[in-house]
Amino acid sequence: MTSIAIDLGGTNLRVARIENGLIASQVAEPCKAEGTKEEVIEHICQLIDKVITPEATRIGAAVPSVVDYEHGIIYNVQNIPSWDEVHLKEILEKRYGIETNIDNDVNCFVWGEKTLGDGKPYKSIVGITLGTGVGAGIVIDDKLHRGANTGAGEIGCLPYLESDYEHYTSSQFFKLHSTNGADEAKKMAEGDEHAKALWEEFGFHLGKLLQVILFTYDPECIIIGGGISASASLFEEAMKKSMHDNFPYPHEAENVKIIFSSLKDCNLLGASQL
Repeated sequence: MTSIAIDLGGTNLRVARIENGLIASQVAEPCKAEGTKEEVIEHICQLIDKVITPEATRIGAAVPSVVDYEHGIIYNVQNIPSWDEVHLKEILEKRYGIETNIDNDVNCFVWGEKTLGDGKPYKSIVGITLGTGVGAGIVIDDKLHRGANTGAGEIGCLPYLESDYEHYTSSQFFKLHSTNGADEAKKMAEGDEHAKALWEEFGFHLGKLLQVILFTYDPECIIIGGGISASASLFEEAMKKSMHDNFPYPHEAENVKIIFSSLKDCNLLGASQL
């Protein structure tokens, strides 16, 4: 099977041709995020034209926004101001004549893990991505659970302490301390005690977010991805201790599998499997 996958972000735009679950060709360019609606659409099509072949039978797109999955309408894309409402499914199907599906980027992440990654053995999965924000994709009984408006899984927006979980479990946490994760990872490698304490605090807050996932979804598996997950060794111990501490259902906490994603280009691969 050959498909075209799109990963649209406010910073970068990536398009790939996927053949039998593997990336055969990929192009990436800075996204023209400040452009008009039409300019961004044309940019996407320019990259599709670079990788598409006659064998391609469908297109899948991952976007950081709320999506009407049935009709392929995208609303209010983060960091692309002109994309308040874009009927991307209709536009691409008319232009290329093949089936097109659009979904939230974290839904694509967890679906990539479910179909091609470490999530294969599990029927119920919550995938979370830790980056500039925190999002979740949910698989229940081997099916993506999107909610009525593809808004299910916005756990980062739940109130927590003085703000919400996103402020304490994403790159925003480090900004609150006037630093960034990359610098703190280097400092910790050099034995810096303040950096060690900062990563432990980050792990503590993430553990409390995992408790929320256990309370709400009780999944077999939680898969963690996103840029910050590359530093898992710095916060994993504190995260797991926090998840177990004061959790009223220890059997549930002991049985859930916590996996850090190792599937490269997961959003693209998940989009290709929609």
